[in-house]
Amino acid sequence: MSNIFVSSVFGIKSKKKPSTLVRNENFFGFAFLSINFVGYVIFRLVPILLALVLSFSKWNFIQGVRGIKIIGLDHYKNLLTDPIFIVSLINTIVYAIALVPISIFLALILGVILNEYVFGKGLLRLAFYIPYVSSMVAVSMVWMILFLPSYGPINNFFRTIGITDPPRWLNSSNTSLLSIIIVGVWQSLGYNIIIVLAGLQGISRSLYESADIDGANIIQKFFRITVPSLSSTMFFLVMICFIRSFQVFTPVQVMTQGGPGNSSSVLVYYIYRTAFLHNNIGYASAMSWVLFLLVFVFTVMRNFVMDRNKKSKKED
Repeated sequence: MSNIFVSSVFGIKSKKKPSTLVRNENFFGFAFLSINFVGYVIFRLVPILLALVLSFSKWNFIQGVRGIKIIGLDHYKNLLTDPIFIVSLINTIVYAIALVPISIFLALILGVILNEYVFGKGLLRLAFYIPYVSSMVAVSMVWMILFLPSYGPINNFFRTIGITDPPRWLNSSNTSLLSIIIVGVWQSLGYNIIIVLAGLQGISRSLYESADIDGANIIQKFFRITVPSLSSTMFFLVMICFIRSFQVFTPVQVMTQGGPGNSSSVLVYYIYRTAFLHNNIGYASAMSWVLFLLVFVFTVMRNFVMDRNKKSKKED
């Protein structure tokens, strides 16, 4: 009684030990989190840190850890004069710059059409989304057949409409990267359409009704209502598409192996070839960190702009 009187008079709260139920909940919560944390440390954090160390070293992995020799910034210096790395980096940037606006523009147009003017929206959404969840190896194999210069359906179609010398696609250094871009646009289109449709659902119908009353046509409503209302969605897609574009690998590996020559070589494929075909782990690790910095810059930009947009909406 005295403890209760003192705590009530002086405002002192007695500290209660957590109950057995609370302790069990905390234990199981940390237990479940520890599984993901251990997996993250083993399969993510440790390889990242190890790659950073190896980027400053020359490693003959046959000798194990004893084969690691620190050589400083030599790998990063060599990157500046490596013609294949420079070509691969340029191809990666060209791939991203070409794929992102084309895929987002097509997704925006098709998303608006699917949202307003088409019956059977659910089936069409599924049809567009299937390529995104399909195996990229299988998709690349199908496109290899479509791009066959002699018997491919695409070139056969061109011949039927009078084009006697159609592109050689994957067999030409002038069109090999373009072929990879076409596959990337087709594969990413479904995901972009789903995101655009989600953004369109958030636009109030009253805006379009008011525009109809004012006599606005379809194009005016598109550029003055739809596009401004989807600005945050479009920015999200741009950042996500750029990050994914920098990591393109499977179509290049399956369809061209970086050729003809190095005309379709991209950064991730060159890293793979350097590490696992030429066994130059240290040099590949240095290129991996260059790629990491590119992706990191875009990620920081995305988070910064999205945070600023959230703050501006709260102030409004």
